Amino acid sequence: MTRLSVNINKVATLRNARGGNIPDVQKFAIACEAFGAQGITIHPRPDARHITYTDVRVLKNIVRTELNIEGYPSSDFIALILEIKPHQVTLVPDAPGAITSNAGWDTQKNESFLSNIVEQFKNAGIRTSIFVDTEPQNIIYALKTGTDCIELYTESYAHNYTLDKEQAVMPYVKAAEIAHSLGLCINAGHDLNLENLKYFKEHVTPLSEVSIGHALISDALYFGIENTIQMYLKQLHF
Repeated sequence: MTRLSVNINKVATLRNARGGNIPDVQKFAIACEAFGAQGITIHPRPDARHITYTDVRVLKNIVRTELNIEGYPSSDFIALILEIKPHQVTLVPDAPGAITSNAGWDTQKNESFLSNIVEQFKNAGIRTSIFVDTEPQNIIYALKTGTDCIELYTESYAHNYTLDKEQAVMPYVKAAEIAHSLGLCINAGHDLNLENLKYFKEHVTPLSEVSIGHALISDALYFGIENTIQMYLKQLHF
């Protein structure tokens, strides 16, 4: 079964825009789990423009499914992960000021750097995932770092889905085949939504987890969070 992990960064963005605690990130995380989400994803950034380190520490004691923390492995981030010990950490190559993730790792170039970090997290009993594109070499070198999983960066698929969905998904099908043959679990995320998720799930196998934030939170404005989570789960479990 493919897990649906809800990225709640945008809820924190809305809260921070006004100050105070509305909407309540903790309450929202609890609701997501109650309505069927199988995980909560958060991405604390250095400028704390959405999820803060304080949020991370609080959510650690609230999330009952799976807590997935994304981020660039700076010294502060590494220290936070080793303190919190989430179920999964997803390493992304974002620059500090990046608006959102916009590329996967060059794992060959960063093999030594990533290997050291993965070792620290695995020694602490934390499942690790590395954010990569569909280039076979990046998947092969991800394995060499010792990571448990990769997360396929799906922006290209989402962008090209309405143009030619068969062509759009093919690199991901091949990437998943390579990753599975190497014993890596396969996650995916970025711009997946109600329009393109089912087709991706049908063709990219095995798929352990999808992490969806912006589209899902936006849909919740129209449909409500309970209905929205059920709509996304139906795209995964058909």
